Amino acid sequence: MQNLDPGSAGAFAGFLAIIGAMFIPLFIVWLIVIVGQWKVYTKAGKPGWACIVPIYNIIVLLEIVGKPIWWIFLFLIPCVNIIFGIWTINLLSKSFGQGEGFTVGLIFLGFIFWPILGFGNYPYLGPAAAEAGGIKPNPFNPTDYKDPSPPQP
Repeated sequence: MQNLDPGSAGAFAGFLAIIGAMFIPLFIVWLIVIVGQWKVYTKAGKPGWACIVPIYNIIVLLEIVGKPIWWIFLFLIPCVNIIFGIWTINLLSKSFGQGEGFTVGLIFLGFIFWPILGFGNYPYLGPAAAEAGGIKPNPFNPTDYKDPSPPQP
């Protein structure tokens, strides 16, 4: 017959309380990221529910950034997947007219930047915004702006 310590049940209950207290904020952050990704996918003309289906979400993301489907195999190779994952996220931010700083935000602060990209005023410009050349020029910067009128004699 075992001799059970009555304090051990309380310690286990405390452990479960700590796990539960950590789970709720993580669940909220996960939900925020999913809602942001859902909106990004719908902005790009793809079904929003695709962001929650494993493997299919990467296939749809590759379609959004304009890369071939066979890249999915590169995501299965250890260490190579990190490089191609970062590259794909960079192409995604460029497809919405953003730069490398936004890519860093999507990678490290995704729970902030995915909703910004999804709900912000960033239109979907196409696969990597024509390889980053499709970003519209700033009319207030004289080096970016080209006057469409013919030169005066």
